[in-house]
Order: sequence, then structure tokens, then C-alpha cells
Amino acid sequence: MAEFTMDLNEEQREIRDWLHGFAADVIRPAAAEWDEREETPWPVIQEAAKLGIYSLDFYAQQFFDPTGLGIPMTMEELFWGDAGIGLSIVGTGLAAVGVLANGTEEQIGTWVPQMYGTPDDVKVAAFCSSEPDAGSDVAGMRTRAVYDEAKDEWVLNGTKTWATNGGIANVHVVVAVVDPALGSKGHASFIVPPGTKGLAQGQKFKKHGIRASHTAEVVLEDVRVPGHCLLGGKEKLDQRLARARERAKAQGGERIKNAAMATFEASRPAVGAMAVGTARAAYEEALEYARTRTQFGRPIIDNQGIAFQLADMRTRIDAARLLVWRASWMATTGKPFTSAEGSMSKLYASETAKQVTAQAIQIFGGNGYTREYPVERMHRDSAIYTIFEGTSEIQRLVIARTLAGVPIR
Repeated sequence: MAEFTMDLNEEQREIRDWLHGFAADVIRPAAAEWDEREETPWPVIQEAAKLGIYSLDFYAQQFFDPTGLGIPMTMEELFWGDAGIGLSIVGTGLAAVGVLANGTEEQIGTWVPQMYGTPDDVKVAAFCSSEPDAGSDVAGMRTRAVYDEAKDEWVLNGTKTWATNGGIANVHVVVAVVDPALGSKGHASFIVPPGTKGLAQGQKFKKHGIRASHTAEVVLEDVRVPGHCLLGGKEKLDQRLARARERAKAQGGERIKNAAMATFEASRPAVGAMAVGTARAAYEEALEYARTRTQFGRPIIDNQGIAFQLADMRTRIDAARLLVWRASWMATTGKPFTSAEGSMSKLYASETAKQVTAQAIQIFGGNGYTREYPVERMHRDSAIYTIFEGTSEIQRLVIARTLAGVPIR
């Protein structure tokens, strides 16, 4: 088991520097344009694919880093470049992880390559879980999947929302209810192959931030997928449902609801790392501006009011990174989150991003309020971190209930 350390090894430093170079040379120069266009930055994704950054192999390498620091390091550097483009590059990974976590070897080998395409013909994938009336309340999901035994097909009906790459994806991974009585334990995941009839893009959202990332509704009307598109297969699903029913009888429904919350705990540090990247970018812009901007005959960093803000910004960023890295290390090494450390890292990092980007605008003054400087965009982007993958209020709920030993509903 790897010991926790803040020191990156030589290989990790090389990867970090490589990612930072890509973020600085490719992502940053394109950020303002794609934010204004509010479109998927296909040329940037293609460039990432050609370099090997947009690929399953690269993310698998980082995911299996024994120190747990590969993923947060990657997220921080890409989102330091730009949050919207960063999410466009890593968004496919959400669907890929869904298949890797639940699919058979044959399903993984068949569908994951189709999610990424090739450097000459890049594709994206979408993970469709949230619904208009079921965001944090995963037990309230309504999208249904009904098995047609005669045709060995599953029929999906419902509406998904807030789906990254929804509607433009080559492959969609859809979470649906197969047994409503079991709450979140009655859910299953399905592959919807390219060109399947009945799947359509609904509303494309015009967002406050992360505008280069495509976010839309996905409408499913009598979508029929072959039986082999059920991730893990029907035999495994039937066994899991049978066990869940037995536990429900013996223990009541409380643990069924709790499990859904617990599954997010290990993935939340990655979102925290995204937030750290955005916060760091805004801090560095503000620091450079304070060093070069003169008022009353001296750089504004010489003013204590500005210097103290920068000191607080840097302290919060370093503290957020430490929480993110600790939680990532714990998840990789199998240490239990006895104090909801995953939610702690996401909560603190996301709140830090909002605060630091707001302080950056303040240091820039009127200039910071214009789109001529990137801190305005970073501030807009930062708002998403306290919302997706569980709001800050949900994080506090999880932490508080964990500390109190109260079941998470």
C-alpha cells in the first residue's frame, strides 16, 4: 500500500508538466473563443486525442496510479487551462467509467473504444443519470427499463437532464429503474448504441459557465436496446435484485437509500481537483496583475489589502489540494471514508474556487468585470463546482450525518 505523500515521483512530474504544457499552449488560447461560441471544441479534443490525452489508455493509467494522485493531478492541470474545454475532454470518461465499473469484458471491449473514436475521427460519450425531478435524490429516478423477453430487448422510456454530451454522443450510458420497489438498488445501466431509434436530444442548456461543454436533455421514447446492452448482463442483474430484496425484507429500506449516496464519495475528489485547477488559474492571474498594475506610484501588491487577499487565496488553494489528494489516496488504497473525507474535499475545493475567483475579480477591479481578462470567465465557471456531483448542501449533509452516525437518506 502506497504511503501518503505530497511529493510527486519523477514520472508523475513529467506527466504533470506535459499536461500543463498542453493546457497552456492549446487550451488557454482557445478558451475565450469556445466560451463565446458555446459549442463543443472539437479541434481541441482532436488535438488531445492525437497527443494521447483524450484516450482510455491515458485515463486508465492515471486511475490505476497506486498513489491515487494521477486523476486529481490530471484534472487540476486540464481545468487550470479552462473548465469548459477541460470538461469537454474528460466528460466521456464519466460514461467510460460506468461501463468499466459494471460491464463485462466483452462490453468493455466493444463499447469503450466507440466512445473515444480515433484521433482522425473523435467521438464523445454521455452518461445519463440525473432527471428533472431526481438530481441528488437518486431514489426518485423515473426513467424505466422494461424487459421484453420475447425479443430479448429492453425498452427505455424517460427524460434525462444535465447530460454532458447528451444527444451528440456516439454512445449513451443510461441509468434506469428496473424495480421501483428497491429504490436506488433497483437501478441498472444500459448502453444505447449509435443511431438507436427513439433517443433524441431535448433542450440544450445555455449555461452561466463551462459553456464549451455541451449539456442537454436526453429524451427516451420506446428506445429498444438488445439484451446484451444491459451492463453486466441479465443473470448478474437478477442475482443482485434478489439479494437486494432479501436485504430489504431483513433490514428495511434505509440501507438501500444510503448506498446511492455512498457510491459518490470516491468520485467527488476528482471534481474537487477540477475546482482547485480553476482556483489556481484565477489566483495566478491575480498575482501577476497585482505585481504589474501600479496605482499611486507602486504595484498594488504593495498594498496590504491586496497582499492579504492573495495570501488567503493561496492558503485556501493549498488546503483544498491537500484535502483532495488525501481523499484520492484513501479511495485508491481502500481506506474507509469514516468522516466523509470525499465530500469534505469536494465541498472545500468547490467553495474555494468560488471565493478565489471572486477575489481575483476584486483585485482586477473594473478590468476583472470585463471579458478582456480571463478571471471573469473563471468566476462564471467556478459556480458549477458547488452544484454538480452533489451540491455543497448535500456535501454538508453527508459530512454531518456521517459524523453523527445517522443514516444518509
